[in-house]
Amino acid sequence: TMPREPALLRQNILDTTAAVLACGVDPKKCLLFRQSLVPEHAELAWILGCLTNVPRLLRLPQWKMKRTSQNNEGTVGLLTYPVLQAADILLYKSTRVPVGEDQVLHLELAQDIAQQFNKKYGEFFPVPKAILSEL
Repeated sequence: TMPREPALLRQNILDTTAAVLACGVDPKKCLLFRQSLVPEHAELAWILGCLTNVPRLLRLPQWKMKRTSQNNEGTVGLLTYPVLQAADILLYKSTRVPVGEDQVLHLELAQDIAQQFNKKYGEFFPVPKAILSEL
């Protein structure tokens, strides 16, 4: 949600990929891909954003905290990031999503968006459930 230097961003993507592989994730057993190369994430985020009201996003505590740290000049990207997260989850019709306590409200937003979409257009997205653990 903050502007980044392109070269640093590219290096961070490579470093993160290396870290994931170093942790033992086997690319022969799972699919690794660069999300930014899949346009459907942004396309679905746009569609879901058209179903999500602004007051709901403004109530999210992460928005309030980050906006404060940005001198009350929170960006549209910061405001709509939870909708992108919902698109990331719903695009793959995920049913179970591992989240930390700090992301429960964002998952609840994804659940609400899925239900709203299904009500308007018919059953399409499963409503994802949280997998919470101490890890």
